[in-house]
Amino acid sequence: MSCGEPHETDCSEVLDHLYEFLDKEMPDSDCTKFEVHFEECSPCLEKYGLEQAVKKLVKRCCGSDDVPTDLRSKVMGRIDLIRSGHPVPEQEIAPIVPATPAPQE
Repeated sequence: MSCGEPHETDCSEVLDHLYEFLDKEMPDSDCTKFEVHFEECSPCLEKYGLEQAVKKLVKRCCGSDDVPTDLRSKVMGRIDLIRSGHPVPEQEIAPIVPATPAPQE
């Protein structure tokens, strides 16, 4: 994704490292570059706002639950696959919420 405008920090770099920015896992100098980019680029700012809202929602709903290490590894692996442009095989996609059984008649 790109807004089509030239920026000191490219949109693809910002989006590739968005979660590092959200999680405050990057150097202050990089954070500053991203903040400047968000001031200049409304599509990236919108994406940032959306991801920030999702992160807050997940924290509110699941913040007190411990995440198993293997689940975190699987999720991060899938995110890396998607970011690199590789499709995730259909059989590997499992529903996050168990399906509700149909009512009995």
